[in-house]
Formats: sequence, structure tokens, C-alpha cells
Amino acid sequence: MPLQTQRYKSRGNMRRRDNRRTTPRRGHPERASSPEVGARNQARTPVQSGDLKRLLEGIGTPAPAAFKPDEFQLEALAALEFEDVLVTAPTGSGKTWIAREEIRRLLEARRRAWYTTPLKALTNSKYQEFTSEFGANQVGILTGDRKENTDAPLIVGTTEIYRNQLFDSLRGGSEVNADLVVLDEAHYLADEDRGHVWEEAIILTPPRIRLLLLSATIGNADDFAAWISEVRGVHCGVVTRPGARPVPLRAAFLLPDKRLLPLLDEKGRSNPEIASMAERSERGSRRNW
Repeated sequence: MPLQTQRYKSRGNMRRRDNRRTTPRRGHPERASSPEVGARNQARTPVQSGDLKRLLEGIGTPAPAAFKPDEFQLEALAALEFEDVLVTAPTGSGKTWIAREEIRRLLEARRRAWYTTPLKALTNSKYQEFTSEFGANQVGILTGDRKENTDAPLIVGTTEIYRNQLFDSLRGGSEVNADLVVLDEAHYLADEDRGHVWEEAIILTPPRIRLLLLSATIGNADDFAAWISEVRGVHCGVVTRPGARPVPLRAAFLLPDKRLLPLLDEKGRSNPEIASMAERSERGSRRNW
């Protein structure tokens, strides 16, 4: 008798469990599989707007083509033969190509160069780039936490490390072993906290060492070059690439529902939907305060 009662209860429990599986409660996830809910979800699926189509149009890998240097690149290389050079050109224009080709010329002549950047991440990236280009035995790296192949003819390092080597050479009475120093992101001279590093590096670099300064954001390039000429006693020429950046930026805003909205409309005005979201968020923040 106890066994029959237990078996009966078990069957009842199974029936109740089966009923729960076939009749989901309100809000149960399985309700989402119903045709009505599916239709509503499909209706919420974002449709690509005309603005978004314009934003994404043309994005992809360009067709292969033979490389041809721009006029400003050739001008900068020619000027480096007899003077310091400040190159101002939009991001993506090929400023690094100028440095790479001048470094190539020096390495072929068994001479030496420094390439400096303001960031360790950028320094590591340039180190990998130049290692692939010139070979691991030709390139070394010096940062606050990384020292490799420090006797190589091309050293990639942070600007602080290069400046420190200038101080060491002054104290020890030795010379910096370089024929060219590239100061990438040279506009850091205007940085309130770190600008003195670039100033000291420019002033302390011996006049016999050629300087190549690269930047995309120097507005007073002629004044900057005049100051460099004054403190170094070597003329500093200015090479500028006119026009907008060759690879235009396209700004968009990714919403929590995974929709992508252009940040600006075709007339350059802020997207009203994004502006409305920002206003609602600001009102919510005020209420929380």
C-alpha cells in the first residue's frame, strides 16, 4: 500500500511538472516563441536609415595599387639632406613613410638613428613595424620597462628615455651615437605636464644630429620651426601637406539596443535622436541627485 501511494504521488508530480512545461506562466521566457511575440520583436528590428547607409557606404579594403609618394613626402626627404625638418600633415597622410625612408638610407650607409614617441604602446608598435621592415638585428627598443638590442643602429624609444640619454652624455662627456632623431607627435611640446621633455630634447640634441619632427596638429608650424632654428643654430624647414586627411573619419554612436546612429547628419548637425537621449540621461541624473 505505501508503495502504491508513493507511485501515485510520483505520477501526480510528473503530471504537474508536465503541465508547467506546456502552460508557461506570464513573463516566462517560452512565451517569446509564440507567433504574436515573434511578430512584435520583428517589428522592433531597426531598419537601416538613409543616414546610416551613407555612413557605411564605401567602407572596405581598397583595390591594390602601386605606391606613389606624395609631393610633400619627397620634399621632406630632400630637405633632410641639409637641414632639420618639421612635417605637419593630417593623420594617415604618410608621415612615418618619410622617417622610414630616411632611416633606410642611413642604415644602408651604416649610420644610426633614433625614433622617439610619447607613449610606450606607440613605441612598441613602431618597434614591431621597423623590425619587420629592417630586420630584428637592426632595431632595438628602450622604454621604462623594456630594453632589447640596445646596440642596434636604430633605436625606438620614448622621448623621456632619449632625453635621459642626452643628460647622461652631458654628465659623462660622451656623445649620443646617432645621426638622425625622429620626434614623433612633436606637438607634445605644448603639453603642460610633459612638454619640457620635448623642449629639453630639442635644445640638448647636438647640432650635428639631424632632427625630423612629425605632427598632425601644430597650427603655428612656422613659429615652432623658427624657435628650433634659434636654439639649435640649424635651420629648420617646414613641410606641410595641405587639405583634409586622406582617410576621412566617420563618427557613429552605438546604442544599447545595438543600433548604430550617425553622430552627424549630412548637413553636419548633431543627430537629434542622440541629442534627445543625452537630454533624458541628464534629466535622470538630476533626479537622482
